[in-house]
Amino acid sequence: MKLRRVTVVALIAAGVAMVTLMIGLVTNAASAQQRWPGPLALVQQHPWQSFTLLAVAAVLLAALSQALTEAGHETHAATTRSDRLVAPRFVEGAAVLRTLPHDITGFTNRHEQLRQVVEDAERGGADTVIRTIDGMAGVGKTAFAIHAGHLLAPKFPDGQLFLNLNGHTPGREPVRPAEALTSLLLADGVTPQQIPNSDDAWAATEARAALWRSRVAGRRLLLILDNAATFAQIEHLLPGTGGSLVLITSRRRLVTPDAAGLQMDALSADDAEALFVRLAGRGHMEPAAVTDLVTAAGRLPLAISLLAARLRHHPAWSTVDLRDRLAAAQHRLTEFRIGERAVAAAFDLSYQDLPPDRQRFFRTLSLFPGLDVDEDAAAALCGVTPQSARLELDALYSDHLLDETAPGRYRFHDLVKEYGHSLGEDGTVSVERLAQHYLHTVEAANTHIRRGAVPVTTRFADSGAATAWLESERANVLACVQDCVRRGMHGLVVKLAAAMAPYLRHAGPFDQAAELHRTAARSAARSGTASAEAEALADLGLTLRLMADYRAATESLRAALDRYRDLGDDAGQAGVLNQIGIVHYLTADYAAAADAQTGALRLCRGTGDLLGQANALADLGMVRRMTGDLPESAAAQEEALALYRRIGDRYGEANALRDLGIVRSLTGDYPVAEQYAREALAAYTDIGDTVHQAYALNELGVVRRLRGDHRGAAAAHEDALRRYAEAGDRFGEANALRHLGVIHRLHGRPDAAVQSQERAIALYRELGSRGGLAAATTELGLLTGDLAALDRASALYLELGDRCGQLEVLNHLGARHLASGEPHRAENQHEVALSLARELGVPLEEARALHGLARCQHALGRPQQANRSLQAARAIYERLGVPLS
Repeated sequence: MKLRRVTVVALIAAGVAMVTLMIGLVTNAASAQQRWPGPLALVQQHPWQSFTLLAVAAVLLAALSQALTEAGHETHAATTRSDRLVAPRFVEGAAVLRTLPHDITGFTNRHEQLRQVVEDAERGGADTVIRTIDGMAGVGKTAFAIHAGHLLAPKFPDGQLFLNLNGHTPGREPVRPAEALTSLLLADGVTPQQIPNSDDAWAATEARAALWRSRVAGRRLLLILDNAATFAQIEHLLPGTGGSLVLITSRRRLVTPDAAGLQMDALSADDAEALFVRLAGRGHMEPAAVTDLVTAAGRLPLAISLLAARLRHHPAWSTVDLRDRLAAAQHRLTEFRIGERAVAAAFDLSYQDLPPDRQRFFRTLSLFPGLDVDEDAAAALCGVTPQSARLELDALYSDHLLDETAPGRYRFHDLVKEYGHSLGEDGTVSVERLAQHYLHTVEAANTHIRRGAVPVTTRFADSGAATAWLESERANVLACVQDCVRRGMHGLVVKLAAAMAPYLRHAGPFDQAAELHRTAARSAARSGTASAEAEALADLGLTLRLMADYRAATESLRAALDRYRDLGDDAGQAGVLNQIGIVHYLTADYAAAADAQTGALRLCRGTGDLLGQANALADLGMVRRMTGDLPESAAAQEEALALYRRIGDRYGEANALRDLGIVRSLTGDYPVAEQYAREALAAYTDIGDTVHQAYALNELGVVRRLRGDHRGAAAAHEDALRRYAEAGDRFGEANALRHLGVIHRLHGRPDAAVQSQERAIALYRELGSRGGLAAATTELGLLTGDLAALDRASALYLELGDRCGQLEVLNHLGARHLASGEPHRAENQHEVALSLARELGVPLEEARALHGLARCQHALGRPQQANRSLQAARAIYERLGVPLS
C-alpha cells in the first residue's frame, strides 16, 4: 500500500448542499481473513507500543466535490499495552452546550443595541443570523455579547457557546481557525480522535469546518466569537443552516458577508454618569466632578467601573479628590498614546491603591502566558502559597482588575493585561516557576492516565480528575512552552513537551502535538542535549504516524534512531525500531516491518526489557498473520502472552488473548479460539474497557457462527453493536453490521443482509477504510451475485497485501463463475485458492476450495475426481466441526 499525500480540492458545485464527514478510528489494514478484521484499539497507546492506528479523516464532499482529504489509512488492530492511556469517557453529543461566562453585573443601558439583537434572534427562522459588534477597546463589547447571550439563552435550546479568539490579547497569538474549530468540536462532544488532522493547516481547517457544520446543522445554537482579529479567523466557524445566532466582537469593523453590523460606541454622557453613580454606591456626589471623571474615562464602561470602585473603597475621598488623582495619573503615563491615557490612568489609580505585595502579585500575574489562570498556577507564577494566591485573586477581582470566567478561574481584560506589561516586570524567574509547576503536575497526571504507572502523589484522586486537569490546562501549558521558547528556557521546553506527549497522543489535536515536538527538537538541538533531541524526534515521528504522514514519520524516526545509536542507547533504539516497524506495517511493507520488530525484540532481550519484548512479539505476530505465516504468528503471540502474564500486564494479556483467538480461528481450532475470545472479554471487563469488550464480543460472534451457533453469534454482534453506538465508535459499528449481515444471509434473509452490508459499506467509505470496504463488498457481491463487486474486493485485498482476504474472494469468485455457467473458469479460481490456502495454512478455505472443485468437476463430467475432492473437503469440515454447506 502506497501512501498518497493528502490533496485538497475545494470545488463545491452550486447544487451540492450536503457535506458528509465522519472521522473515526482508522480501519484494519484488512484482516487475515474477511471474517476476522481484527479489533481496533482506542488511540491511547504508549509511544513504543501497539499497532494502534488512528484513523484519518476522510471528508467526502458530495457530487462535484473531490475528497477533501483521503488518508485512507488501513490500520491493523492495535494491541494496546500496559502503559497505554486510560480511556476517558467522552460522550458524543450527549449534553446541551453552555459555556457562556458569568453575566456582567456592571452592564448598563445599550437598550437599542439589545433590541436589535433580540430581533435577530426572533427573525432567524431556519437561517443562521450573524451580527458583528465592533468598537474600541474597553467600550464593553464582550460584556454586551455575554449579557445578550444570557438574555437570549432560552431561545437557543441546543446550546450557548463562548469562544475567545485572542485577536488583540497582549502576549498571545490570535487563535488559528483550526484550533478554534477544535475547541468547538470538543465542546460539542466530539472525541479527540474524531477530529481531522493534517500537517497541512488549510486541509485540517477545511476538514474540521465540514465536521463542525455537519454536527450543528439543524440545531439552534447561540455562538459568541469574542475578540476576533479578521474575518478569515472566523469564516470557518460559522454554522450553516439551523436557525443559530452568531455574535462576533472585534475592535475592527469586520467585512462579513450576510452579517449585520452593530457599532458599539462609548456610553452617552447620561448613561456613563448613571453607571458611575450606581457602581460607586454613594449618596450625594458633585455633579460637575462626576461629569469630569466619566469624560476623562472616555465614557468607557471598563474605566468607569474601575474609577467607581476606587471611590467606593475610599469613603473619605470625594469625587473631586478622585478627579484630581486621575489627572495626576494621566500626567504620569506619558508612554501611552493620548487616547489610551484615560483608561490607563484608571488602571493606574487602581494599581497604586493596592498594597505593595498585591502590586507585585498583579505585575507578575500579568505575565501569565495563558488565557485564564487558577490559584495553583497563579501561586507558582507569583511565588506564593495557593491560599495566598486565592486571596489575592479574589481581591483583584473585587477591584475590577480581573474577570472570573468560571468558578476559580480568572483572566485579565486585554487592556488591563497590557497595562500590567507596561509596569516592566521581567518575570523570567516567575515563568520558570510556572513551567516547573506545570511540569510536575503533568507528570503527576501521567501516573494516572498511563497504564502500568503507579501514582506517586495525591495531586489527583483518579484518572478522571487527571484527565480533566489536562483538558482544562492544555492550552495554558502549550502557551507556557512558547513563552519558555521566547525566553530561551530550552531545557524546560524539552521537558514539558516530553511530559505532554502521552496525553497529546491520546487527546490531540495531532497537528498541535507535532508542532510541540518540532519545537522541542529545535530546543534540544540548541541546548546540545542529544538524548532529549532523540526523544523529541521519536515523539514527533509517532505523532506524524498517527496523522498518517508516513514519509515524514519515517524521516523523523530514522533521525531519532541515528541519535540513539550515536548515544549507544539500546532502549531508545528498540522503541524507535518498534515504531518504524509499525509504519512499515501500515504501508504494507511486511518484510521491512518484520525486520524492524525483530531488531526491536533483539535489543529488548539484550536490555532485559520484558514489556518491550512482549510488545515487539505481539506486533511481530500481527505481521506474521498478515503474511499468512500462521504458525509463526501464533508462536509470537503465545510468547507475548506469557510475558504479559509474567509482568502482570492485564491489558497486554487481554490483547494477546484476542489476537491468539483470531489466529486460532484461521487455523480452524474453533474451540480454542472461542476460549481465547471469552478470556479476552473477561479481561476487558475486569479492566473496565467497554470499547474493547465490544471488539472481543465481535470476535466471539465470529467463532460462534463458524461453529454453527448462529443465534449466539447474532446475540454477540448485537451486543457489540450497542456498545459501539454508545461509545461513538463508527468503525466498530461497521464491523458489527457486517457480521450481522452474514448472519442474515445464512438465515435466508437477503434483504436484511443487503441492508446491513450497505450500511457497513457507507461507514467504511466515510472512515476511509479500504480493508473494511473490501470485506463488506465481498459479502455484498456474494449476496447479489455481482462479479464486479467481487473483483473490486479482490483488487482492494491485493493492494493491501491481505493474502487471506484474496483467498476468500477467490473461492467466492469460483462459486459465482460456476453459477454463471463457466465451470472451467470456476475450476481455475478454486485451484488457485486451494494452493494458497495450503500455503497459508487456512483449513476452512482449503475445504471450501475442495468443495468448489468437486462441484466444478461434477459439472465438467468428471465424477470420480469430484468424489475425491468432496471426500477431502468433508474430512476437513468434520475436523473443524463445520457442517458441509
